[in-house]
Amino acid sequence: MIKRILAITAIAAALAACQKEKPIEAPSFAKGADISWASEMEKNGKTFMKQDGTKADLLDVLKDVGVNAIRLRVWVNPSGGWSGKNDVVAMAKRVKKAGLPLMVDFHYSDFFADPANQTVPSAWAADKADVNKMAVHVKEHTTEVLTALKDAGITPAWVQIGNETRNGMLWPTGQLWGDGAGGWANFARLYNAGYNAAKAVFPDIKAMPHLNNAYDDNDWWFKELKDRGCRFDMIALSHYPQAESKMTPSEYNNAAYNRIIALSSKYGVKVMVSEVGVKTPENEATAKAVLQEFMNLVKGSSACAGVFYWEPEVYDWWKPAIYTSKGWGAYGMGAFLSGGKPSSVMDCFK
Repeated sequence: MIKRILAITAIAAALAACQKEKPIEAPSFAKGADISWASEMEKNGKTFMKQDGTKADLLDVLKDVGVNAIRLRVWVNPSGGWSGKNDVVAMAKRVKKAGLPLMVDFHYSDFFADPANQTVPSAWAADKADVNKMAVHVKEHTTEVLTALKDAGITPAWVQIGNETRNGMLWPTGQLWGDGAGGWANFARLYNAGYNAAKAVFPDIKAMPHLNNAYDDNDWWFKELKDRGCRFDMIALSHYPQAESKMTPSEYNNAAYNRIIALSSKYGVKVMVSEVGVKTPENEATAKAVLQEFMNLVKGSSACAGVFYWEPEVYDWWKPAIYTSKGWGAYGMGAFLSGGKPSSVMDCFK
């Protein structure tokens, strides 16, 4: 009888452990936030409060305004360690504790990667002319970071293979055009190295490429990628409707919405708006109206998987130490008010 009781107890404990480690499910529509600067902000003494003035952890503050997912970027060997592997794992543990699904955004650089900058990490620089060696670096880095998350009991829901890679990644090896560019074949080789590495660690993760300018006709780009045998489970886009002035914000919103519908229909995958931002400090009411218009459009569409606000937690013109060293100004699209309270812009996520 005692042995039987012990056996039943052991089975119950095992089942409880399995239940405890069950991955956090992705919501049907992600109302997310990229808060990659949060750990450095907190180190600088920044605190946060809910809209009612109650002091709280940032993740609780975000949940209180409807945020249901978090995005964190990963750099290879960043200044101060911010957004490096250890920082990401530490933040991801907090995200898991808060019960929120996670998106991991690989830049494959030591600093921001975007259409104008895709700089090879300093530790990989000696191999930048060899696509095979660079592909190994991409594979090993992706595997290392995701395995560290797995070992910490974290199962991300989504992963970006590169950040805003319209012009390629890891230049010049994976650069798509220009003098000395490796071209599409090299880029596809590097992208696949990241995609396959992510799926090897987490077979069910939604892996995706990422482009800027959701309102542009990006179909040709994804066709090029697909024609070279590259797979993607979703498509990620950035959308900053007040960043350009060729059209009105409403025109940019509608153009982005129409592109999202078209891409999802053609490639049979959902589109994630993994970055959005509006100029809150300039005119909060206008910023809210612009974002709410866009949210109303995409929330009603089965083509869109969700929207992530990029670094909403910034307030009082805070900026990271590296911005100061570069002589850069502060980010102008933070959606929190002085003192760390969410502005009305964050009501768009409720």
